[in-house]
Parts: sequence; structure tokens; C-alpha cells
Amino acid sequence: MDPWLIWLITAAVLAVAEILTLTAALGMLGAAALVTAGFAAVGLPLPLQFLVFTVVATASVLFVRPIALRHVLQPQAQRFGIDALVGRAAYVVSEVTGLGGRVRIDGEEWTARAYDETLVIPPGATVDVIEISGTTALVYPRD
Repeated sequence: MDPWLIWLITAAVLAVAEILTLTAALGMLGAAALVTAGFAAVGLPLPLQFLVFTVVATASVLFVRPIALRHVLQPQAQRFGIDALVGRAAYVVSEVTGLGGRVRIDGEEWTARAYDETLVIPPGATVDVIEISGTTALVYPRD
């Protein structure tokens, strides 16, 4: 079997292993094997193929992998669903106490409770959504 084909199979196996583990390291090694397969296809001797693999693998694991991980592990830029409601202003529709009440958040009515259970928030007040618990907004009055 030709050396370039062995490197190509190695690259494919490493790519599949990367998909299963999501570590980014195996993907970099697979890319190094793919580059080495290209050099082997043009006739580079076997010792130099190992040198190419070592250099590309080392460079990619040391320099490319940290950059890739930084992009993958970034916090989500936008919040969606109920997470997007936290921090928004709400309008009190019916009196909100520690036991219950109703607020309007972005045109939708929600059940609400005062974040501080001792507070009584009158209708018409503006409140901030502190937390969403199930279908209930925990709110605190704006001052």
C-alpha cells in the first residue's frame, strides 16, 4: 500500500475520532496526517514524511488548537427564550406580592411574584425581571 494512502486513512480515522470526542486535538492530528498525505503523494521519503507530520502536528496543537477552543468555549452572545427576559422591564398589571400577581413583559402577560416577599407592588408600576422560575417572573420595583 502506498504511504500517502496510509496517511489518508490515518487522517480519516483521526477525523472520526475527533467527531466522537470533540477535543480538537485529534482533529489537529488528522489535519497533520492529511498534509503529510499530500507530501507523501508527491514522493517525499518516509523519514521526511514523519518530520512533516511532527512539525505540522506540533504547530497545530500548540498554536491553532488554543484559538479554536477559545472560539468554541465563548459564552453565547445572545440570550434566547426565557433567558432573554431576565433584566427586562415589566409593567405591573395587577398587584404583585410575595404570593402572586400579573405583569406584562414585551406585550405578554406573565404571572409574577415579588423577588422580596415583603414588598407589595401596585398596578401601573414598572419593575425589573430578576429571574424566571417556571412560568412565573420574579420582579423587583424600579426606583
